Amino acid sequence: MKQFQPCRLSRVHPSVGNHVETMLSRKKNLLLLLPTFLLRPTGAFSPIPRHAAAPVHLRLSVDDSIFVDEESMLAKRDFPLAPDELVGLTKKFLMSEGGFGASPELLSPGFKFIAPVVGPLGKDEFLAAIGSVDIEAGFPDFQGEFYNFSVDPFEGDRVWYISRGRGTNTGPLPPFAPSPTGRAVVNPPQACSLTFDAGGLVTKYTIGYVMDRDIGNTGGLGGLYGLLYAIGKGLPFPEAAPWKRSKRYALFQFIGGLAQRSGKNK
Repeated sequence: MKQFQPCRLSRVHPSVGNHVETMLSRKKNLLLLLPTFLLRPTGAFSPIPRHAAAPVHLRLSVDDSIFVDEESMLAKRDFPLAPDELVGLTKKFLMSEGGFGASPELLSPGFKFIAPVVGPLGKDEFLAAIGSVDIEAGFPDFQGEFYNFSVDPFEGDRVWYISRGRGTNTGPLPPFAPSPTGRAVVNPPQACSLTFDAGGLVTKYTIGYVMDRDIGNTGGLGGLYGLLYAIGKGLPFPEAAPWKRSKRYALFQFIGGLAQRSGKNK
């Protein structure tokens, strides 16, 4: 049986062979130009010079030094309590008062409490402030939601965690809401932390730093201020109210917008 022989340009008519070679050459040039065309800025469709037909080779430099080697840093930390021990102490602290405050014996003499607009409060001030509000009575069904516990690789004695929580104001909450409002509260995620001394006592307690003010119904507020706002009992000062753009900031944005538009028109 006669085998199939591939067609060679030399076996066809010279004019046909020249035409095919020209088409193949054009196709090759188009393929070489494709990377350059794709990399041109949007809207830049001016003809590409012939000398730009060489293929473009992208070289991506990867620098992973921006990522912290947490495991290595924690292994080198100079602190007697292991990370697992610190996380356990943090959970013990939270369970001591159901997530609201803490037992006095867990606080060091030099303890301080710091929230976004409250504090620093010393040990006695903190305990007095916490003891003046009975959250459990005001929100009998309140469900704390604590998660993402981790030891700070830069501060080996500090544990970070995220706090949410939800409940309904079906009980009295004096002096802010002597009568129940019946309103529900859904907290946004808040960054919190506990710092410990070598003996396992808490030296610093931070709460209420909202991570996403678009979540929940507290107006973007954390801590007690958020709870009160959600049940319609917000306190009458700016620090206890949802963020609102100031007139100075509005003016700053207006001037910035004018400058930006002016630059585009040049």
